[in-house]
Amino acid sequence: MRTPHSLKAALAVGALLLTAACGSSAGSGSASSGLNPPDLKAQSKLGENEGQVNLIAWAGYVEDGSDDPKVDWVSGFEKQTGCQVKTKTAASSDEMVSLMKTGQYDAVSASGDASLRLIASGDAAPVNTGLIPNYKDVFTGLKNQAWNTVKGVNYGVPHGRGANLLMYNTEKVKPAPTSWSAVFDKSSAYKGKVTAYDSPIYIADAALYLMKTKPSLGIKNPYALDQKQFDAAVDLLKEQNKNIGEYWSDYLKEISAFKSGNSVVGTTWQVIANTAQSEGAKVKAVIPKEGATGWSDTWMVSAKAKHPNCAYQWLNWIISPKVNAEVAEYYGEAPSNAKACKLTADKSLCATYHASDESYWKNVHYWTTPIQQCVDGRTDVTCVPYVKWVQAWTEIKG
Repeated sequence: MRTPHSLKAALAVGALLLTAACGSSAGSGSASSGLNPPDLKAQSKLGENEGQVNLIAWAGYVEDGSDDPKVDWVSGFEKQTGCQVKTKTAASSDEMVSLMKTGQYDAVSASGDASLRLIASGDAAPVNTGLIPNYKDVFTGLKNQAWNTVKGVNYGVPHGRGANLLMYNTEKVKPAPTSWSAVFDKSSAYKGKVTAYDSPIYIADAALYLMKTKPSLGIKNPYALDQKQFDAAVDLLKEQNKNIGEYWSDYLKEISAFKSGNSVVGTTWQVIANTAQSEGAKVKAVIPKEGATGWSDTWMVSAKAKHPNCAYQWLNWIISPKVNAEVAEYYGEAPSNAKACKLTADKSLCATYHASDESYWKNVHYWTTPIQQCVDGRTDVTCVPYVKWVQAWTEIKG
């Protein structure tokens, strides 16, 4: 699935549509222990830079000044390393996975739905974080996680993170909602004005709600659903569909819908809430009592990289304090490097995005690829894989 975009990035590349992503829950890399990826070895030392690096990235992640002369974290990298950057902007995680299989690219900014697929297929190489000096300053809560670490082996470096929040119109939705029941069990109260994220990964939002409200289902991880659990989440979303006014994929349209009153409650990102408020919308966004889903992107190195040394240089550069601060601010997310918080132009950015508040992130279940090997550790059942999530999403929307 695709990751969030800040308003600035969206304006720079046009109103891009978001694509289907996938998720995982908060927790350690042990959750993906059911995977048995190919026995690949991480690079043991850095060699001479090859003079070029070919990247696959979400729009807004590898800015070179061509969209905005003031937004450029490529030129400094090229000058410092001698590695010339060539970037392919991808529109979806599926596209990223396909492109990585060609062997023409050295690194990718993979979302949680793509990362485990790349690891399982052997398209992503283990990463030696000892060769990436800035990795030591990455927030502890982003290290060794289920979407980029398998059996203690790292497959990349965290780029940033964000939560999927509940946004509501403060004048139309009263009392102020504290639960996802506002968009599930009580959605009929706002019939036609409920909005939801248009992606198969949204099934995890329903699973998270059921995990907290129907413990008899035994859901422990919203991305590890056996058939009974999966069917319950799908049924809940089919009921919700009757009250949905719009599934949003272009978040500029979501802002417009909340401003006009066509939407009054639904899922959102912090950057959307901030922008809507700045444009006069009477909205607030919260993490409900059940918690929330969320995302963290990972820069991964191709197992077929022709320029692995430049790829490692890029991974170190993109999470360096100054550059990570610039990317996070431009894109609209919490940075991954703890030292970045002192370097943002907006000194309140890290507080707004809860960058260093690990207690906040404990309630966020990060996107991770749903696979047949249940990522919650169960071995007595088979979980529903991502391809089935995609099929079900089509049925849910009718």
